[in-house]
Amino acid sequence: MSMLACAAVMAFSSIAHAADPIVIKFSHVVADSTPKGQGALLFKKLVEEKLKGKVEVQVYSNSSLYGDGKEMEALLLGDVQMIAPSLAKFGQYTKKLQVFDLPFLFNDIHAVDRFQHSDTGKQLLKSMENNNITGLGYWHNGMKQLSANKALHVPRDARGLKFRVQSSDVLDEQFKALRANPRKMSFAEVYQGLQTGVVNGAENPWSNIYSQKFNEVQKYITESNHGVLDYMVITNTKFWNGLPDDVRSQLTDILAQVTDTVNAEAGELNQKAKQSVIDSGTSEIIELKPEERAEWVKAMKPVWSKFEDQIGSDVIKAALAANDAK
Repeated sequence: MSMLACAAVMAFSSIAHAADPIVIKFSHVVADSTPKGQGALLFKKLVEEKLKGKVEVQVYSNSSLYGDGKEMEALLLGDVQMIAPSLAKFGQYTKKLQVFDLPFLFNDIHAVDRFQHSDTGKQLLKSMENNNITGLGYWHNGMKQLSANKALHVPRDARGLKFRVQSSDVLDEQFKALRANPRKMSFAEVYQGLQTGVVNGAENPWSNIYSQKFNEVQKYITESNHGVLDYMVITNTKFWNGLPDDVRSQLTDILAQVTDTVNAEAGELNQKAKQSVIDSGTSEIIELKPEERAEWVKAMKPVWSKFEDQIGSDVIKAALAANDAK
């Protein structure tokens, strides 16, 4: 081959290579119908509309690529570029995010939202960059409900039961405060665990309960709203900082738009899921009386003091302030 022909081939190869889109693999562990699942698909849609040919987003849902025990490792290794773990999953990278696991800290999802938009909430997004993790935003799933194979009206009803928990020291202590037995288990294993009796109960928002069919293997669901299960959308810091400035800027704007949509629609999705559980007739829904709820708060609130030094009293105070803000 002549030098001229070689040069032409190399030039063509260089142009083709330059035209290859940036691939963002977005892996998560829940169903497409959940708030997180819907958010990932909307992000893909908008990115491929607005950055057509420049960026390709590949969404892997329902633990189809990595389960929740492996997705963080995959992100840090660069095998995926974006994940959205539960806020309970960051304990080994920062203790401050444990604030979201404290039981009965937030009055409702609106208080959670206000805290996440506060200066403290925004600072927490950047709290793991020394570990190569950049937080891009918070996505709501919803407030957690307690499910079990026996009726849970007051804390003593939970004694001795085995509850599935995420990998969180706070959630561990939350169930120990009830004299129950926490069992750490990956999300993909929960249905089978409940079905076979490896665990007797769990805590989840309505969207997870219905989309994963947990109601089929849990006879009772107590509408406790005792905590929040939200997500942080995160990326590999080196990957993010290595993107062209214009691409990173557009991705930031798109993610902000998606976040607003996810968080606006999460409440509606959870209400629909709750109604679907009711319509299925599989589970009895228990609504707590005020005096019963007060017993749960009294039993679980001591967990706060156990983690105050790790989280920081200033972070907890900022979260509590969000309950009173209008």
